[in-house]
Amino acid sequence: MDESIYMLNALWFKRDGGQEKYQEYGVAVSSLIAKAGAEINQNYAPEQALIGEWDPDIFFLVKYPSQSAFETMIASSEYKEISHLREAAIEKSMLIRCKPFDWD
Repeated sequence: MDESIYMLNALWFKRDGGQEKYQEYGVAVSSLIAKAGAEINQNYAPEQALIGEWDPDIFFLVKYPSQSAFETMIASSEYKEISHLREAAIEKSMLIRCKPFDWD
C-alpha cells in the first residue's frame, strides 16, 4: 500500500506581482489538492535565519495520501491548465519530498 508523503515547498516570488499571482494559483489549485486527498496545514514566512542561510518568501508542507496521488494531480489536464500561474509567480522554488523521522 502507498503511504503518505510530505512535500516541502519553499517559494521565492517574482518581485512584480509574484505573490498576488501565486494567490491566484492557490485559489485555482485548491480544488485539485482536495480532489487528491492532500492537505496543507499552514503557510509560514521566515522571520530570521539564526543559523545558515535560507530566505524563501514562504514555505509550507503538503501531505498527500500517496506518491501516486501527487503524480496523478500534477499529470492531470486540470493541473496543466493552471500551472502557468505558478510559473508566472515564482522566481525560484524548492520542492522536497519528506517523510516523518522516527528517532527510535
